[in-house]
Amino acid sequence: VQLVESGGGAVQPGGSLRLSCVGSGFSFRDGYAIGWFRQAPGKELEGVACISSDTSKYYADSVKGRASVSADNDKNTMYLEIDYLEPEDTAVYFCAADSPGYKLIHPVIWGTTVRSGEFSAWGQGTQVTVSS
Repeated sequence: VQLVESGGGAVQPGGSLRLSCVGSGFSFRDGYAIGWFRQAPGKELEGVACISSDTSKYYADSVKGRASVSADNDKNTMYLEIDYLEPEDTAVYFCAADSPGYKLIHPVIWGTTVRSGEFSAWGQGTQVTVSS
């Protein structure tokens, strides 16, 4: 089971970014919740957005209204687009997959502290830097 992120980079404040996460060794149709986390320097992992197995979508307050999470099950690929990027969005972004879905949903909507080792699948991360 593997997840690989891409699409990170340097962006100016106010800009947009689209991250991709490709899964292998399992299918997004297998009842997993899939989602995005991020970790800023010196801070804990933060849930950003996720899609449950019933395709419901959840967003952290920090990105609500600016972010959109989606998935293409035929390509086993998940996307995260964030608009109106802020310096506070600077972080390493990771994708994750697990079941049951609350393992991703709770950190996203409640800010529950998590560690990468808690998830069945975890990507290597992609750096996003928002700076002028």
